Amino acid sequence: MSTIAPSKQSAPAGTWSADPVHSNVSFEVAYAGVNTFRGSFREFTATLVDGRLEGSAQVASVDVKDDQLSGHLQTPDFFDAERFPEITFRADDLERGELTIKGVTRPIVLTASVSEPNVDPFGRERVGLRLEATIDRNAYGVSWNAPNQGGGNYLGDDVKLIAELALVRQEA
Repeated sequence: MSTIAPSKQSAPAGTWSADPVHSNVSFEVAYAGVNTFRGSFREFTATLVDGRLEGSAQVASVDVKDDQLSGHLQTPDFFDAERFPEITFRADDLERGELTIKGVTRPIVLTASVSEPNVDPFGRERVGLRLEATIDRNAYGVSWNAPNQGGGNYLGDDVKLIAELALVRQEA
């Protein structure tokens, strides 16, 4: 009988930038005790340089399929886009990093998977990187909620963050 021990995911060497067309930065949160609400950010950047990942998302670009809700997410109840227009992230490895929302920076634990490098039809080297983390939104000052008539609150406290990045090697 053989066993497979978990191995640390390592980032490829070199400088890589996210291809925004083929990448996605999103979040999931329990809603109304009946389902999972999902949203994403249309405008974001991510750069991986010799294993160090840095990225940001523009709060104004949040996409939640409803203009009124998108507007509410811009207010101090949620992201406070006027005072804090960006959410930022940085990590020195693919196991833990730091996330800043509303001016609050906290460490987060990451689950990562990295694909093998591949070459696209245009000769560019690419690698896929998927990151997941779960945060308590209250720790970042994102604490709006409303009571659910069936008990509990409309929004869950835990938010799952997902970054699916198609990274392209940059010329030296």
